[in-house]
Amino acid sequence: MLRSMYSGVSGMRSYQTKMDVIGNNIANVGTTAFKSGAAQFQDLLSETLSTGQAPIDGGLGGINSKQVGLGVSVGKISTVMSNGALQPTGRDLDFAIEGNGFFIVSDAMDPAGDFAFRYTRDGSFQRDSNGTLNLNGMSVMGISNVTLSDDNSVVFTDSPIPAIAEDSDFSAIIIPDKLDENRELVSYTIDGTGLIKARYSNGEEYEMGQLVVARFSNPGGLDKKGGNTYAASQNSGVPNLGTSGVNGFGIIRKGYLEMSNVDLANEFTEMIITSRSYQANSRTITTSDEMLQELLNLKR
Repeated sequence: MLRSMYSGVSGMRSYQTKMDVIGNNIANVGTTAFKSGAAQFQDLLSETLSTGQAPIDGGLGGINSKQVGLGVSVGKISTVMSNGALQPTGRDLDFAIEGNGFFIVSDAMDPAGDFAFRYTRDGSFQRDSNGTLNLNGMSVMGISNVTLSDDNSVVFTDSPIPAIAEDSDFSAIIIPDKLDENRELVSYTIDGTGLIKARYSNGEEYEMGQLVVARFSNPGGLDKKGGNTYAASQNSGVPNLGTSGVNGFGIIRKGYLEMSNVDLANEFTEMIITSRSYQANSRTITTSDEMLQELLNLKR
């Protein structure tokens, strides 16, 4: 059987995968903080018909190896972690990170032990009925002066927020409507460092918590988990935790959301190239079939 037929099949499979990546990019052109993917190919093993030969003194020159390639495969699908443009929304609980870093979210109020955090660039947060800051139901993590008891009553510690360290105890950020019967929430602010301050009806302003930002040595190695979140992998490295705007961490911008970094012009160009390459590989198969048909006709 002709090798070219199998090479054509491998090409069609690979370009179908690339088209899947392109389709996903285009589908998420409006997804908040989406990071586009890029499929890259590599050639398969080559069959050696004859090995190379060194030059002979006073005789023939060197001869190169004769090799026939066996097709192509998808070498990797990379996540392009370039920043998207910031879009102003005017909403108090919309945040974007300008620069490096990820917000940390969790589906547990006080994760401990080997619980895996999720990481996201999507800052479209909300407050639930308990005042917990969350993203699609997952609690936004940081250092908090507020905790909830078993009966959901507020436990508030009026103390300065400590500096973020690798061994800091992180919990869900909570901005309660009431601290007690005499202190009801009037307003709250979150500055560029992620520090949360709230003013209550007694006229006092309190530090409620501090958002923590995570940074990775290889953010492209993060695993996508859906819901605009990522999980650390063996190749992403461990997260470096810190305060936004300090030591290379990105600055938190209030009232903005990060847009998708998908470049439609590039995606449409890649779609045309992929489509034509797919057609060319299918043509390889049909041409190989015609050659086999000619071979079979020799018997007539």
